Amino acid sequence: MNTLPPVPGPLSTPLPDPRGRDIVPDYSGMHALVSDLVLPRGASMYVMSAMETSRELIRHSYYRYEFATVAVTHSLFALEHVLAERLGSNDPLHALIQRATNAGLITAGLAAELDRSRQLRDRLTQGAVSSAAIGQAQAVAMVRAVFDAVALLLRPPSAAEATATPVGGAQPAGGLARLWKDHLRALFPDGFRGVDFDGVDLVLLDADVAGLVHRELNGGLDDRGIASLWRCIADLDKIVPLINEEYCASYFTKLRTMAQVAASPHTPTAI
Repeated sequence: MNTLPPVPGPLSTPLPDPRGRDIVPDYSGMHALVSDLVLPRGASMYVMSAMETSRELIRHSYYRYEFATVAVTHSLFALEHVLAERLGSNDPLHALIQRATNAGLITAGLAAELDRSRQLRDRLTQGAVSSAAIGQAQAVAMVRAVFDAVALLLRPPSAAEATATPVGGAQPAGGLARLWKDHLRALFPDGFRGVDFDGVDLVLLDADVAGLVHRELNGGLDDRGIASLWRCIADLDKIVPLINEEYCASYFTKLRTMAQVAASPHTPTAI
């Protein structure tokens, strides 16, 4: 039973917030304002959702000025998530930014911009400022810094970074075990169950690769398994260019990378 009261009349058209009238002449101008906030390739669905929401909050701050500040704080969800994954740490955001700077993953100038956003979030949490703390132009600059940082952090590690041994003698992050761990956390793309490309069923391909990689990590593949894995790689090479949805393409590109790493010690064999 619907207990909501009836709408008294037709919904009114939202009015521009007068506090942002000096930024753009009309709502269409907001599109140009955020046009260079482009989602980076290779991000997880969670990160892309947070970043896209931040961009759209700025766009809609034309109607509600406070959305600009909220956009900045929301973008930090994506930043913190990517930093934690890249660095393998659950440190507070300010410490993650510092560690990424020390490791040469982001520049000192970019780190300073990111820390401005972090401080804004902290002041909001403490009640020291309101949600109208900044305007659209500042929000665009601060969210752009997050977009730039995430794009840098999602780049494959350099050769020096990949082979460097961390302090304490621990093995560097990466390799098949790390790719497998990341794969287990990733969500299968929504809407692509039961879908096939060029005769390749995506769910079955995903399951086949996962099973073969798991076997490689737990004792190694026999000749039949090696042949099956190389066939999966051939299927991935065929279907990835055909996928036109961003997250799904990213998911299967990462699956292909994991399969290639698992297969790299083995010469393709025939059954």
